[in-house]
Amino acid sequence: MREKPILVKREENFAWILLNRPDKLNALDDEMLDLLEKALDELESDDEVRCILIRGVGDRAFSTGADVSWLSELTPDEAKKASEKGHRVVKRIMELPKPVIAVVNGYALGGGCEIALACDFRIASKRARFSQPEVKLGLIPGWGGTQLLPRLVGPAKAREMIMFGEMLDAEEAYRIGLVDRVVPHESLDEEAVKAARALASGPPIALAAAKILVSLSLQKTVEEGLREEAARFSSLFSTEDFREGVSAFREKRKPLFKGR
Repeated sequence: MREKPILVKREENFAWILLNRPDKLNALDDEMLDLLEKALDELESDDEVRCILIRGVGDRAFSTGADVSWLSELTPDEAKKASEKGHRVVKRIMELPKPVIAVVNGYALGGGCEIALACDFRIASKRARFSQPEVKLGLIPGWGGTQLLPRLVGPAKAREMIMFGEMLDAEEAYRIGLVDRVVPHESLDEEAVKAARALASGPPIALAAAKILVSLSLQKTVEEGLREEAARFSSLFSTEDFREGVSAFREKRKPLFKGR
């Protein structure tokens, strides 16, 4: 029996989602998108999990994107459905009320890059490589790249990446704001776990509010965003986590947030 192409591994109070097709450089197909969405649903409903890391299995790739052998068989109608399914997974990551970290261990190409773009943070190995190479197949990014990439790196750089389809190394990706941190390859998982522990020890309700509000800043006017910020800011005053944070500050100890 073959191992599932999406694995979930719980560890302390965070969890890993592992893209598990290393022989295909973790290329994504229809089944993997379904399983990835299912894993996100499962981990959202698990109160013990406070942070999620997404990583490709193996040492070569986060994911090289949609499997070309799958794409090449699609009709235009099927391609539209595949694009919409990819959008659904990307939006699921973006809207999840828990922090999500992309742990980029190698190639993050096409749809793999788009999955990483949807995450809240991207920690990359020095070996990581990023590209939206769809133009070389006569296509464009179909899982959100045309919309998410400009928001991270600006329209000029996004246009260059999408229309030339060339590859960036990890340092260049960091320079343009595509990734948040570049670390030695051998310490990638260690650094990712440090970040996950820090986020998982934070106040879950406040972190969820912060994630939502930052996303809203790209969709609404400043006035609308400020009204929503005031509403969510004030609502946090009724939480046990706020009272715990104040008590810990006064007592000069580390707070123990419970998400209540």
